[in-house]
This record gives sequence, structure tokens and C-alpha cells, in this order.
Amino acid sequence: MLRFVARRLLLLVPVLFGLSVLLFAWVRALPGDPARALLGERASPAGIDRVNEIYGFDRPLLEQYGLYVSALLRGDFGTSIQTGRSVTGSFVDYFPATLELAGAALLFAVVLGVPLGYLAARHQGRLLDTVVVSGSLLGVVTPVFFLAILLKLVFADWLGWLPASLRQDPRIDATHVTNFYVLDGLLTGELDAAWDAVLHLVLPAIALGTIPLAIIVRITRAAVADVLNEDYVRTARAKGLSSRTVSVRHVLRNALLPVVTTIGLQAGLLLSGAVLTETVFAFNGVGSYLFTAITRRDYPVLQGFILFIALIYCLVNLLVDVAYGVIDPRMRAS
Repeated sequence: MLRFVARRLLLLVPVLFGLSVLLFAWVRALPGDPARALLGERASPAGIDRVNEIYGFDRPLLEQYGLYVSALLRGDFGTSIQTGRSVTGSFVDYFPATLELAGAALLFAVVLGVPLGYLAARHQGRLLDTVVVSGSLLGVVTPVFFLAILLKLVFADWLGWLPASLRQDPRIDATHVTNFYVLDGLLTGELDAAWDAVLHLVLPAIALGTIPLAIIVRITRAAVADVLNEDYVRTARAKGLSSRTVSVRHVLRNALLPVVTTIGLQAGLLLSGAVLTETVFAFNGVGSYLFTAITRRDYPVLQGFILFIALIYCLVNLLVDVAYGVIDPRMRAS
């Protein structure tokens, strides 16, 4: 297993290198001028030339890429053109919000998706199966931004049950230690702040987690339905094993491999796909900061944040592969 993990970590090097090339080319192809975005539309040509000289935008593209890669190798992801802050520091500040939101969305999707998919497979062709499948189809085709606006309109504006935006009520004098607001409230004993942060997570987590929920339901249903027809399941039942033992040890364990893969992929996508949700709910995380960076042509922030997210996505997939070996010992042998 250690050799497998080491080999996968080494494979990250060419993946991240290729991504850096594509990312550098994509950012430079964006319309607009970062110097003009910084100085404004009435900026003088001399001022624009000065900004381009400071940030090296006047140099040949190959030279710019070489400087960019050499800085990455030193652990320097650059400095924001707009704020003057280091990209790493900004990412550390904004990433906890996105991770908290993505974690809540994934928890919502997994806790509901796996049981619903399992029950739908066990009741194929019945009313429960029809309702679950129809609901999953509706969840897949509903755009995230539309669902986010709808949830906000109904549960925040009309009913007033839940907060409409932000991560926490600004009137709460909360102590932020880790920037994970729920965790901070628990660590400092400020339970009212933790509960308020949980309430602010509910609507964006549901909006962000609906599509992963629908996908997990469908994958779980298909995987469990396939396993239920296997000979070893019928043999286990014929031996007189209890229904619980058959369900947990023989059905769920063997059906979990494709489900774990799906959960791992969705976890990575949630981290990178929170832009619309964070924008609608004014949830101050990586997604909203990236949106601002795109509008302002902040090249270092775009490059650094996307590389960070890509690295995390690769590590999540590595954890999924390791989980394979835990669930199915045959994977460790291979």
C-alpha cells in the first residue's frame, strides 16, 4: 500500500506541470488587461506600462512562464495584483469557508443518497423506487443557481426560517480561531455562534449538494441492484444468515466500490464548483473570491487558487484509491 501511495504521489508531478501550462495559457488568453483593471479605464499609457513592467507582463510569454514555474518551485504562488496580498495567505483565509460548505453539502448528499439508493434497489419497480428515481432525475437537471435562488426566496425571504446570506450573523461577536466557523464556536464554547454558523450553512449546502445527492442515489441503486443478483448473496441467504448480515457484509460492502468512487469525485467537484452557490448566498469563500479575481483579471490569484484546488482534487482521488483497499482486500493484492 505504501508503494502504491508513493507512486500515485509521484504521478502528481506531471499532472500539475501539465495543468500549470494549460492554466498559464488560459489566463493569458482571457480578454482584458490586468493593468487597466487595476488602474481603471482612465489610466494613462505610462501608468499601464509601469504596472506591466512591475508584474512582468511586458516580457515574452516563455520568460513569464519560466519565472512563474521557478516561483512555484520555491513555494511562491505569487501576489495579488488587486490587494497586494500573497496568494497563499488569501487561499488560507478563504478556503475554510469553501471546505466547510463543501463538507456540509457532501454530508447532506451521502447521508441521504446512500440509504435512498439502497432502499430504491431493494424495492425495485415499487412506489418508493419510482419516487426516488424521479427525484434523482429532477435533482440532476435542476441548475444549481436556480435552486439556490429558489431556496433563498422560499425559506429565507418568504418563511424567514433560515438566514439568506453570509456565513454568520455579523451581530454575533464570535471568536475565529481556524476560520471554520462551526468548529470555532465549538472550540471556544460559543455554542450560539456555532449554531448560527450551522443555520447559515443549511441553504447553500442543500443547493450545492443536490446534484451530488442525485448522482449518489442513482449509482448506489445501480450498484446494490447488481449485487443483489449475485450468486454469493443468494448463497448467503440459503445458509440462513440474518437479513442484516447479508445486507451489511455481502451487499453493501461489495456495492460500495463504485459509490466510494462517485463520492470521491463529487467531493473534488464540490470544492471547485461552489462559485455560483457562494455568489448567490454571499458566502465568502474561494468561489466568490475567484469570481472577483476573474472580473478583475487578477492573474496570480487565478493561477494560484486553481492550482491549489487541483492539488486537493488529486489528493481526494488518492484517498479514494486507498479506501478501495480498505473496503476490498482484493484491491490491495492487485
